[in-house]
Amino acid sequence: MGVGLVLIDLQNDYFTGGAMALSGMESAAENAARVLELFRDNSDPVFHVQHLSLREGATFFIPGSPGCEIHPQLSPLESEVIIQKNYPSSFQNTTLAAQLEEAGVDELVFCGAMSHMCIDTTVRAAFERRYKSTLIADACATCDLEFDGKCISAKDVHSAFMAAIGMVFANVVKTDEYLNS
Repeated sequence: MGVGLVLIDLQNDYFTGGAMALSGMESAAENAARVLELFRDNSDPVFHVQHLSLREGATFFIPGSPGCEIHPQLSPLESEVIIQKNYPSSFQNTTLAAQLEEAGVDELVFCGAMSHMCIDTTVRAAFERRYKSTLIADACATCDLEFDGKCISAKDVHSAFMAAIGMVFANVVKTDEYLNS
């Protein structure tokens, strides 16, 4: 069995100028690209997850829009799998589990967005499916949130979710630590 890279929702709408620009997305994408380069150099499998918003009133990731496309910095190669999803979990109603099995993958490395939504949901789903997982913290991004009349900064949202995920669900590391291990 082997390791596979899962890149989640690294789509144009999350970048500066997109319909739902995230805090730190450009930096996260640079780190994700470094991890992607390692996987390509090692000929390890890569899975690009692309969210398509089908719910009524959606304002980003609209199918067919430029914002829905995977960002050029992380464009899939023809040999790399693209999984399309409509829910926060990259496993829900997708072919991801079957694709991982077909590729002989039992260990996952995750990068992408949003830390508090699709990253959190997918990493927890991978844990439930008994995958050993690594989450590259500085190759993920999120946004400010509001709760109980208070604004929670993207930095605090991200830190809280990385801490929670790292308790049980995945080994949470930074890009340099992963690349140098």
